[in-house]
Formats: sequence, structure tokens, C-alpha cells
Amino acid sequence: MTAVPQTLTDLIAVHAHSRAEAPALIYRDQPLSYAALEAESDRLACGLRDIGIVAGDRVAVWLPNTPAWIAALVACARLGAIVVATNTRFRSTEMADLLERTAPKVLLLWPGFRKIDFLSILEDVPAQNLRSLAAIVAYSEDETQQPRQRFRDIPVRAYGDVTSGAAADASAASPEAGCVLFNTSGTTKAPKFVLHNQRSIAVHAHDVARGFRYVEPDTVVLGVVPFCGVYGFVTMTAALAAGAPLVVASSFNAQETLSAIERYRVTSMNLTGDMLAQIIPLAHDERAFASVRFCGSGTGAPQYSAPAAEKGMTGTGLYGSSEVQALFSRQDESISLPERAQGGGLPVTPDAHVRTRNPDTGVLLGHGEHGMLEMRAPSMLMGYFGDEAATAAALTEDGYFKTGDLGYTLEDGRFVYLARMGDTLRLSGFLVSPAQIEEVVNEHPEVASCQVVGVELEQALRSIAFVVLAPGAAFDEPAILEHCRHRMARYKVPHRVFALERFPTTDGPNGVKVRKEALRELGRNLCASGAMASDAGA
Repeated sequence: MTAVPQTLTDLIAVHAHSRAEAPALIYRDQPLSYAALEAESDRLACGLRDIGIVAGDRVAVWLPNTPAWIAALVACARLGAIVVATNTRFRSTEMADLLERTAPKVLLLWPGFRKIDFLSILEDVPAQNLRSLAAIVAYSEDETQQPRQRFRDIPVRAYGDVTSGAAADASAASPEAGCVLFNTSGTTKAPKFVLHNQRSIAVHAHDVARGFRYVEPDTVVLGVVPFCGVYGFVTMTAALAAGAPLVVASSFNAQETLSAIERYRVTSMNLTGDMLAQIIPLAHDERAFASVRFCGSGTGAPQYSAPAAEKGMTGTGLYGSSEVQALFSRQDESISLPERAQGGGLPVTPDAHVRTRNPDTGVLLGHGEHGMLEMRAPSMLMGYFGDEAATAAALTEDGYFKTGDLGYTLEDGRFVYLARMGDTLRLSGFLVSPAQIEEVVNEHPEVASCQVVGVELEQALRSIAFVVLAPGAAFDEPAILEHCRHRMARYKVPHRVFALERFPTTDGPNGVKVRKEALRELGRNLCASGAMASDAGA
């Protein structure tokens, strides 16, 4: 039996040495072999070492999906350094916070990606937040483009120059070495930085490759979700672990993605809800997804499972987080559509353990009982970078991660994710997932989409529903409320319903998320002012 790689360098080396010319990546219609990927990462490791990167140092990778992103990850692993996965959508305020709290020695960026001047964004970052940088490495796919030599007294070096030397002649890679920092969403307070070591990344990639059947013959994986988020990152590392070609796209375009699926006979992919919303209408018949054996449904995607199935694509719900990594579990394709559309499923490794706890009493719960999910698995975080208190608070005494998610376990080893605990409603003494109410409201013909939040009113928590209307629909709050009264317990019926043109959202590397806190604040203000339901969209 082949040993499971314990480092990121071994993850690549096992294929680079046994099937050197096999394609690891397909980028801009060009294949890149495992041998070539390993060679580039080794040269980059040498170049970073010459800049001064040593074990424990951080390298902020502010790139879209490119082979260079993966080369940087493996290069840093070779040096024992840590990649700070940096969202290309970040702007000056977010970059100032990231640079201050992670203190990277090198920032790797693509100055002109999508005609965005990333160095100009850094102009608005206070000088003190840049003080850790020894160099900026500028990546480009235009050979005629030459980067400036300095940026605010920081040397700027071209990526091609940094990778032009010989390969690194030694490796500091080790299973226990930290290797990547993921930025949590932090919608209501400062985000945390989740640190994983090489073993957790490599072993989980191996487990996902088998659990998602990437190891099957002729597998081709789509890599369009950003690598800077844990969802796209694990899709990428699992494909590398399996030795399956990864079709890499620097940015998402629905029509181009459909074309790539057909051209490269993509068999496996994981997409966000907003990606599915754009792709499905463009697929005119089942032939568009004829090659696809599996599609994982990410953030906000369960509602697209039925439309996807009508077009011949089998989608299933997933579960993951930055702390336990994405693709932690998946639903099985063989179960009924409503079940497989749920978040959760069976963990990809038998070494994972999932349980639920009553958040009020602290008592562990039985199968089927709703409570906070707790997890222990090889894919768990090392801790929150620079925040020992947060790390201690996130773990139980026996080493389980407190997810902050509401859900329940099943006797067959699966679990079901319902909602974030912060979004969960306690109505008339019962824990209620907003999704339960949203599902009923969504059944009303006037409603295209619904979001439910809890608002404290007159010393009691009330559920407030916000809806986006179906095209041409006339809004009728009493009719929607009456619809709800006939279909669920009275304590679950929304206190008020307000119509919006669109929900407030935030873009992240793992997909678009509705800003629940903004809805809570809006609901609080509207109810306090006695606003009419139709006033919300004004």
C-alpha cells in the first residue's frame, strides 16, 4: 500500500517522479506536467530563499488561479514557509489589516490582472503596515511588461527573474510545519487567520481525492473557484493528490466555463451557488454536462440542485470551513434529491468524528437532535495565527472544534448542516433554522428568494423575512404571512415580511454571501419606525 504523503512537496513529487510528463494542470489551453510544476516550484523556492525567506516566514500570495499560485504554495512548503492566501478582491483596508497581522516578508502579486493596478491599491496602505516586506514579486503573463524597480522603498522583482535560477538543493518541508493561512469571513468583527500545517493539508487532499473519487480513471477536475479560499484550495490540492488534470481558470465566466467543461471532458467540479446560477441557464440540454460525474454544491447552492438535475448534472451538498477545510464531507449521489441537496453528508475520512452539543446546557446530544456541531479530524487547523485565546476558545477539552454551526447527526455516520448558530433563531423556546422558514416563504408564487433573520423586538426574538419578488409579481405581505400560517407552526411564522430589490451581499473566495447582520439591522430599524413592508426596498 502506497504511503500517504505527509508534506506538500511529497504530494507533487509522488507524481513528478513516477509519471513525470502526465498533465498536472491545463492553463490557457496548455498542459503543464508534474515534472514542470515541481521544477518551477523548486526554482521559485531558490529565488525566495535568496530574498531571505526561511522556515516560519510568511509569503502573501495575492494572485488569481494560476500555475504560479500552486508553484508558490509548494515552494514555500519546501522552505518551511507559510503562504498567506490573499483574495484578489481585497482592497486597501483589507490589505492593511492582512499585512499588519500576518507580517509577510514577500508579497507575490499580478500588478495588471484584469486591468487592476494592485500596486495603486497598496498606495493607500499606511507605510507602517508594509514594514515587514523585504520584497514584492510581480507576476505577469505579458513578457513585454516590466515592473517598476521599487515601490515605496520596497524592491520589486519580476517573477521570471526570481524563478530563473537553479532549483533549491535542500528541503525544509516537514509534516508539522505551518504552510497556509486562510482568512475567515469576519462579517461582524476582524477576521481570524486559520493556520494549517503540511500534514493536515496533504492528508486531507489524499482523503478528498478518494472520497470524491478523483482517483477514478479519466478524471478531469475543474479549478475555477479561487485558490485563495479553502473551497477552491482543497479542490486544487485533491486533484494534485489524485494525479488528475486540473483545468485552471483565473477568473469565472459562465460561458467560458461551460465551454471548458465540454472541451476537456470535465468529470468533477465544485461550484458556488452564484456560479451555478449563471451556468445552468446557459446549458440548453443534457449534453452540456454529459461528461460530469459529480458536482459539489457550495455556498447558497442547494436551491440549484433541482434545476441542475433537469440539465443532467448530479449535484450534492457539501460541508467545510477554514478550520476543518473544505470538502470535509459530501452527500451521496444515490440518495433522494432533497436529502443530497443538504449541507453535510459523510466525512471523507473514517478518522473524522462529528457530534452535537446543546449550546445552552452543554449536554452532548443523540442522533437527530439539533445542536451545535463539533468535529475532530486530521484536517483540523493548527490554530488561529497570533491568537492563542481564540484557538483555546474554539476547541473543547478533548480536542473537538466548535464549529458554531447548527445541525444534527444521523445513525449511518452522516450529519446535516442547518445554519450558522449566530443565524439560528430561538423562537418560543425552540431552536429554529432560518432555512426552515425560508423554504416555506419561497414556495409562495410572488417570491423569487427569501432570507430570514432574528430581531429583538419588545424583549423577544422575532423572525423577519426579507424577500426578492418574482419578475412582475405584486408584493402582498398579508398573503405571504397567511401562506406561512397554513404550512408551519405559528411560532415560526415571520413577524414581518419586507420586500427588497436585492439582498446585501459580500463577495468572498468561497462565493457570494448574504450579509445577515445588515439584514438584522435593517429589520430592526424598519420595525422600530413602523415602516410599511413596501418601504424596505426604497
